[in-house]
Amino acid sequence: MSIGAGIVLFVIGAILTFALNVQLDWVNLDLVGYILMGAGVVVVIIGIVLLMRRRRSEVVTRNTVDPVAGEQVTRRSASHPDDAAGL
Repeated sequence: MSIGAGIVLFVIGAILTFALNVQLDWVNLDLVGYILMGAGVVVVIIGIVLLMRRRRSEVVTRNTVDPVAGEQVTRRSASHPDDAAGL
């Protein structure tokens, strides 16, 4: 979500800076556009950092044959890296 919001901020800032040729006495649209583009870049970087810090899980699937019944048995187990550390 934050990566998309950062891209939206950057695009709106680029439109204000480069596409609009409107002069207003009370606001400088070029400056507002540059500020929005900078904020968009910061939000994208924060989003990427948070995405990298997410927990990763491992899923192990084992297929064996039950010697008594002769049927195939599938076992699936999931673990998180934090589980091994006791957290």
